[in-house]
Amino acid sequence: MIETETPADRVYVVHPQVRGRDYDVDARLEEACGLAEALDLELAGGEITPLRSIDSGRFFGSGKAELIRETLVEKDAVVCVVDTKLSPVQQRNLEKAWQVKVVDRTGLILEIFGRRARTKEGRLQVELVRLAYERSRLVRTWTHLERQRGGGGFLAGPGETQIETDRRLLADRMARLRRELDDVRRTRSLHRKQRQDVPFPVVALVGYTNAGKSTLFNRVTGARVLAKDMPFATLDTTIRAFETPNGIKTLMSDTVGFIIDLPTELIAAFRATLEEVRDADVLIHVMDVSAADFDLHRQEVESILDELEAGVDHDQMVIEVFNKIDLWDEESDNPPPSRGEGVFETISMSALTGEGMDRFMGAIERALLERARVLTVTLQPGEGKAHAWLHQHGAVLKETTDNKTGIVTMTVRVTPEDAGRFAVAFPEHGQPD
Repeated sequence: MIETETPADRVYVVHPQVRGRDYDVDARLEEACGLAEALDLELAGGEITPLRSIDSGRFFGSGKAELIRETLVEKDAVVCVVDTKLSPVQQRNLEKAWQVKVVDRTGLILEIFGRRARTKEGRLQVELVRLAYERSRLVRTWTHLERQRGGGGFLAGPGETQIETDRRLLADRMARLRRELDDVRRTRSLHRKQRQDVPFPVVALVGYTNAGKSTLFNRVTGARVLAKDMPFATLDTTIRAFETPNGIKTLMSDTVGFIIDLPTELIAAFRATLEEVRDADVLIHVMDVSAADFDLHRQEVESILDELEAGVDHDQMVIEVFNKIDLWDEESDNPPPSRGEGVFETISMSALTGEGMDRFMGAIERALLERARVLTVTLQPGEGKAHAWLHQHGAVLKETTDNKTGIVTMTVRVTPEDAGRFAVAFPEHGQPD
């Protein structure tokens, strides 16, 4: 973990620009600086360092490494963030050469996740990934890893090495965390099953970190989820109920934001939590239309969704939200974004100001109705409760009453969830087709 007890801890950020990779390097450096500042470190500066090739031992060549060392001394930095994934050996060698704490992109994101997690499951997930990350950093160049003596008397032979002890302790701790996590996940699975027993349609917000998901979530549901202009302000999945303009009762979930080079271990750890995304009836992909790397962010989110078996390619209905249009500069070089392939609908709006909110809520309702089912129900006299239920939960397309028998025939459009609820509440009318 990065020690940040004193406000004097200064961090310098280095983004290696490897030849052949096409993206907005300035935006990437700004993002990395934002990640560092999210840890309450004092930003001493940052730089983009072009690289022709990667050195296996220190990532940077000797000349580049020396220039960075001089800058670190000049900036009085005690932490250096290298905005890429470093091997354990590379990280250790850079710390020796620079005499500062070196943190790679994976370690930085893990640190932020560790601070943001609030629920028990979130904390357990992050701790498990962090321990696995630290275990890979137990390299044999550490000075304290001398061989210990074991046992007593003349039969005592060489004991296990310190590195083996450390690894064994970490393995034991990880095994305990996995058991605790399994217990928590079983409890959450029961909660999900209870929601499915009385099903409501679910819409899930997904998107790149800091795209405005939590601001939109709060505006729709009236919740008070932390919504700040910082990466990973929201980490734990939150679910709240709301109604569409025509009264369709719906659940909305706000999930963790994605980011470029999100550690695969974190995706695996949060896979159970992100089941809400895969199981959602409608996905709301929220995008920051003012972001310099808009297309890259979109591709990254779609790639992670595909890994989770969610999104358009997995027959899931997706609404794209081009958020932050209040920050959109029409005169900039960035072309206006276009609708993604297979997307149900695209809405431009500002979750902060509320502009376009009516269009957004209408799109959700249209998506839910697109999935709707049409039931034809015959009600006997005295089935007033079922009659009232259908009027309350569905859109009555046609209703006729036989004056002689009093039998009512109704044609009603309902969501698949409400069709299931009707079948449970009134089993005498059979299961929906």
